[in-house]
Amino acid sequence: MSMQDTVGDMLTRIRNAQMANKVSVAMPSSKLRKSIADLLVSEGYVASAVVTEEDNNKATLTIELKYFEGRPVIEMIQRYSRPGLRQHRGKDAIPTVKQGMGVAIVSTSQGIMSDRAARAAGIGGEIVAFVA
Repeated sequence: MSMQDTVGDMLTRIRNAQMANKVSVAMPSSKLRKSIADLLVSEGYVASAVVTEEDNNKATLTIELKYFEGRPVIEMIQRYSRPGLRQHRGKDAIPTVKQGMGVAIVSTSQGIMSDRAARAAGIGGEIVAFVA
């Protein structure tokens, strides 16, 4: 059976791995998952994101999680737009997360970017997820 919501699965794997105090989490790779993981690395929420090729031509994305004083750096990570109800916002209606302390992941025509970068570029898009 095919997976319907790959981004939701990615966020759930990260959330579950942090609750279990895992060092890293592995999942099937895609361009969208890789770009979201790269955004999390650039914002400082995870340590690294590496794609490796397996012998059967399947790519695996491995995300190394970050902890500070024994607690996960990511306090909250949740899907906002979902396959059954897409949430698109214009440049003026992009939400802020925790009064600017968190990040909204936005899928724009120029790729995946944070809410601050989308506002600075003056473009809107689909609000994929919230991270704080």
